[in-house]
Amino acid sequence: MGFTLIHSHAEPVGSESQHSPDIGLVTDDTESEHDLGDLNVDLGALDTERDPHELPTFSSKSLTNPLCIVLYLPPLLSSLPHELGVLLHTSLERQPMLSETRLPDIDPTSLSLHKALHRFHPATPYYAEVPYDEAFNWTELELPEDEEREWYCVVFRSKRLPGSDSGSLYDADKLAHEEAVLNGGLIMYWYGVPNPETGMNLATCIWQSRKHAVAANSRPHHIRAMKLAAASYEIYTLERYKLRKSRGNRGVTIEPFDGGEVGW
Repeated sequence: MGFTLIHSHAEPVGSESQHSPDIGLVTDDTESEHDLGDLNVDLGALDTERDPHELPTFSSKSLTNPLCIVLYLPPLLSSLPHELGVLLHTSLERQPMLSETRLPDIDPTSLSLHKALHRFHPATPYYAEVPYDEAFNWTELELPEDEEREWYCVVFRSKRLPGSDSGSLYDADKLAHEEAVLNGGLIMYWYGVPNPETGMNLATCIWQSRKHAVAANSRPHHIRAMKLAAASYEIYTLERYKLRKSRGNRGVTIEPFDGGEVGW
């Protein structure tokens, strides 16, 4: 893999502006769970130059061909600490989006994962319906063989209430995301767009540890975003997983979260 280091005074590429209308930042709201075909797409042609928080234009054509609208979203990676600058994957035609706020720190193996996640994308347009380990291209992510670690993943499956107000939720979600990056631990935030037929959507976060995710619950912007979300969703469920990298293998695996601490 080829990476280019851009010095730390450089601005992150693709910083965010307007947030998606369907997704809130995924932390670890343990008490907040509520029950309120073939892929025929050129993934290399996805438009990752657009703002990831801006929805595509919906038309009669796009709604009858949902494959054109649900796979364009790149991962939104947390910008690295200032001393690490900005790492760009030189072999990728389109780069991932980066947060405006930078992480305070990141451990070496999580940095390797951060680099691998430049290639992260959905494996199917039905990511909101299929199991988490089938929804994304996990099998394509590779890290150095001698590294070993676990990370904490939280998945948010949702369906918006018809007519619910999105404006204030956009702003609250953006602030909660930047707050989480600033306070540390959030490696990646990804979210899709609603399925045109079912209205279901999916968002996911990858954290350096479960402790980081739990700590984010008590932050003021996250609390406000969750209060707004509670009134905006017909269906709202959380799932938790471990992302594991074992020494001796280059690939990663997704495993169910079975309690206890994950990462550090």
